[in-house]
Amino acid sequence: MRRMAAAAGLLVAAACSTTDGPIPEPAGGSIAVSADTSLVFYVQARTFYSRLVQRRFNTLETFNDPVLRQPFQTENDFFDYYADLADSLRGAHFERSRPIAVDVQGYVFESPDDVRVQVQFLGEDDRPLRPNKTSLLRLDRWQRRDGGWSINPDRL
Repeated sequence: MRRMAAAAGLLVAAACSTTDGPIPEPAGGSIAVSADTSLVFYVQARTFYSRLVQRRFNTLETFNDPVLRQPFQTENDFFDYYADLADSLRGAHFERSRPIAVDVQGYVFESPDDVRVQVQFLGEDDRPLRPNKTSLLRLDRWQRRDGGWSINPDRL
């Protein structure tokens, strides 16, 4: 059990490191949760965000990927999240609407069932004469429902 708690602590420390500043403190403050709760959440969130790397968000293939729909309670929740993310990537000038890297920079538990996740998307800049990278910083909200974690786009 100590090994698992130590591993979770390392994952939390790695997940909370950021160069863009900390996650804004929730109005009600943050709480500490058990290492098991934190680890289970982190693994699920990391798995979801890793599926977003190298995916074009302006294609039906990505939109119809059933794995991307798993952390949503309803189809409409997925539609709302996907539309918001696709629009944000386009607005941030991501080449081909495709992130080349996704970094879970940190997460804060507002309650045992509510988590804020700060995620940075990195990509190539699609504007002419801009050979640089572009990025998008998002703050997603996850909730634990029926024993599993899901993204709540209503609270984005």
